[in-house]
Amino acid sequence: MTAPLLPPSAAPDGTPRAPAGKTPEAQRAAAQAFEAQALGALLQPMFEGLGAGNAFGGGAGEAQWQSMLVTEYGKVIARAGGIGLADAVLREMLKMQEG
Repeated sequence: MTAPLLPPSAAPDGTPRAPAGKTPEAQRAAAQAFEAQALGALLQPMFEGLGAGNAFGGGAGEAQWQSMLVTEYGKVIARAGGIGLADAVLREMLKMQEG
């Protein structure tokens, strides 16, 4: 005997689940990821003037990994509370969901 097939939105006991991306945790994570991306884009120009000859320049290795470093800076800032962008994005997501 095989178990009945349940829709992906149902738990094994048959109770309905929130669709993926609709849980408050998933929405918060999406808003925080957006803030991290925006912060990374805002931080990128800060590193553009650094070259290999400057005191803080690291040559080809730095140029290769710099974008990843800036992305991580954005993620860390967003996780630490950011600049409030994630909260604003989350509020707008909830408004759109209600309407």
